[in-house]
Amino acid sequence: MIDVESAARELAEARDTGKPCPPLRGRLLPEGDVGAAYRVQQRQVGEWLASGQRRVGAKIGLTSRAVQENLGVYEPDFGMLTDAMAVPDGAEVSIDSLLQPRVEAEVAFVLGADLPDERITSADLLRAVDHLLPAIEIVDSRVAGWDISIVDTVADNASSGLFVLGTTPRRPADVDLRLCGMVLEHAGEPVSVGAGAACLGNPLHALAWLAGTMARAGDPLRAGDVVLSGALGPMVSVTPGAAYEARISGLGSVRTCFSSREVDG
Repeated sequence: MIDVESAARELAEARDTGKPCPPLRGRLLPEGDVGAAYRVQQRQVGEWLASGQRRVGAKIGLTSRAVQENLGVYEPDFGMLTDAMAVPDGAEVSIDSLLQPRVEAEVAFVLGADLPDERITSADLLRAVDHLLPAIEIVDSRVAGWDISIVDTVADNASSGLFVLGTTPRRPADVDLRLCGMVLEHAGEPVSVGAGAACLGNPLHALAWLAGTMARAGDPLRAGDVVLSGALGPMVSVTPGAAYEARISGLGSVRTCFSSREVDG
């Protein structure tokens, strides 16, 4: 049974109420039916755009080989970014606007040219990228307990939440994307470490995958798009009231912090 409408409605209700829904797989969407999951995603994104949000790019998920093996998949997934998801560097995020937030550090690509071709070379990508930025993605899941399969996360816009971009643009030629080291800190202590190689061997490989995938789907990446290329290290559960800073070699740093949870009564 495929019930795209009900799946989209349950995810929307989870966002609106702050109460996660049960997994969609095997209930509203068939196990392993990634195509149906993307239809759910597209339905939600269409509603956001119709409400006045603006698409500003895309995010890539499942770029870690270990995570892919855990979910039994062999390629990444993707979701859309809108202007409503953007958080200024260092700004406080209301913890109560999220359900089960986690943070991860990433390389963000900002495009200066369209990428309309299905087959893309590294030279094409380097010409198209205007600059790089350090980024923190605040991932979230509308599925209770993060009990997700590839179907659940794709339907849930690749478990998107919010994103924070740094303000120190760098040229691709000035950064070793494969070897760039990353440390994500909370209260001055490292909570996640990694490097560019953790992201499909190189974040540029992740961008190539996304550009080709979206071109084949007839919705190519465009000049001005922001692309979050995938985690450089393990994601970390958010502590209410905490601040996080990510530093990526050659790219600088980016910060975000979270409010404490409101207490009823």
